[in-house]
Amino acid sequence: MKRFKKNQDDENGNGGARPTNSDSHIVVRDPDRKSGSNPMRLMGIVVVCLMIISVLFSVSVVLKDPPSDKVWIAAAEARFVDAGPKKGSEDDAVQSSGVPKDKLLRGLLSAGFDEGSCISRYQSAEYRKELSHKPSSYLTSRLRRYEALHKKCGPYTELYNKTLEQLKSGHSTGSSECNYVVWISFSGLGNRILTLASSFLYALLTNRVLLVDPGVDVADLFCEPFPGVSWFLPPDFPLKNHFNSFNQESPQCYGKMVKNNTIANLNGLIPSSVYLHLAHDYGDHDKLFFCDEDQSFLQKVPWLIVKTDNYLIPSIFLIPSFEQELSNLFPNRDTVFHFLGRYLFHPTNQVWGLITRYYEAYLARADERLGIQIRVFDVGTGPFQHVLDQILACTIKENLLPEIDREQYIISPSRGTQKSKAVLMTSLSSGYSEKVRDIYWEHPTVTGEVIGIFQPSHEEYQQTEKLVHNRKAWAEMYLLSLTDMLVTSSWSTFGYVAQGLGGLKPWILYKPENGTAPDPPCRRAMSMEPCFHAPPFYDCKAKVGVDTGKIVPHVRHCEDMSWGLKLVDHYDEL
Repeated sequence: MKRFKKNQDDENGNGGARPTNSDSHIVVRDPDRKSGSNPMRLMGIVVVCLMIISVLFSVSVVLKDPPSDKVWIAAAEARFVDAGPKKGSEDDAVQSSGVPKDKLLRGLLSAGFDEGSCISRYQSAEYRKELSHKPSSYLTSRLRRYEALHKKCGPYTELYNKTLEQLKSGHSTGSSECNYVVWISFSGLGNRILTLASSFLYALLTNRVLLVDPGVDVADLFCEPFPGVSWFLPPDFPLKNHFNSFNQESPQCYGKMVKNNTIANLNGLIPSSVYLHLAHDYGDHDKLFFCDEDQSFLQKVPWLIVKTDNYLIPSIFLIPSFEQELSNLFPNRDTVFHFLGRYLFHPTNQVWGLITRYYEAYLARADERLGIQIRVFDVGTGPFQHVLDQILACTIKENLLPEIDREQYIISPSRGTQKSKAVLMTSLSSGYSEKVRDIYWEHPTVTGEVIGIFQPSHEEYQQTEKLVHNRKAWAEMYLLSLTDMLVTSSWSTFGYVAQGLGGLKPWILYKPENGTAPDPPCRRAMSMEPCFHAPPFYDCKAKVGVDTGKIVPHVRHCEDMSWGLKLVDHYDEL
């Protein structure tokens, strides 16, 4: 109001002569004007004209330049950009528009959670680029339907308690309104993340509720993904004490039941529970899980208990009865883990603190971020020179890192054009990052780029059951997924998780043999999907062995494991 009044005052003050001239001109043309001067009438006309001019000017100012609104909008935009994480140039361009990123990930996530209980669920969008693919409307609607089913059938609900009575009886009493997949916590953290995603997709396809054995650390690492009711298996679940002893020889094991012809001897009775042994050491009868005929039987069993350390999804895509549903859920076949991972796996506040503090301290202000994940299977004490040689050969050959100049001490780029690149390296050993850091400290790059090398932890050896170790491991997987480009190691589920969450097609370091760096050192992945390391090679209809990597265009053998299977988009050039 002060600025508006000032404009009025300025106009009145500066226009003393102009209104008089204008009014004089009008008075001269007035046909009613008499030769004699009437001061009062003249003064009245002048006042009226001044009022009209003042109003017209004020309106034009407001329409042309509403200053207070623009000032507040600009301030709000500035506050939004400043409050968010500092990003590289591409992300800054996105955020400078002042438009908040889509925290629900185009409908993938459900609204209505308490944001404070799991800050990462909605805040993580601020640390990532926009989704490169949009989840299908069918996927988002199925997720909402699943959430409603989980709320109706989850732990301690009336229907859960009713189905639990069937479990205790040992036999199914007919079709149940609620059926379940129980996931047993088994193997390392990377494997568990992949198998949880596999189990959830199977639950989605078979209209079951996923219940999760929390093990020693799952509740400490991941937020609850479903609204209203927990996904964790209650501690008083009747079979919980048998989880560790379940194996291929357990009488409840489906493979064992098929092998011993137990199912045929049930005389039509359906067991209330079946154990599915789908770990890397599973046998031919266990692998019948991936056959339609066996799925028809399993569909009748209320409780399926699953133990696996494999990413089962590529072979699930080969089950004919699931084919159309999977096509509707995932029109782009190479986005399965990307969407399921972003939906299911949200770091708890404690882990999110590890992630965001490290990102802001070391990665946020770089123009580009490169992740390098190192997993060494060699026996002995590293770091190994051939592994270091392979890392450098891959990153320099693929233009992920610049070459160094050993002849000059300083290379100065044009003022204002110098770029920075933050390299996040993860390994159980600190030796590789220290050597790469020394190379880029002791020598300038030929491009003039400034290279920073960072490694959050070096635990020396894998400690699967140690809580703090797994917090750091989860934080590092997530940090790798926030990079712009990624290099991963062959066979590593750690790298699979990072690439899938980040929607990144990594460069994969080939597995060294006989202490020698491979040539070529690496190759670009066909897709961002993980690899199923131990798939079945069996044609269920013909009941003969078959190469399951050549049945359909979207299931191919992995780059890093020739017998493994992975999903690719059928439009990709293979």
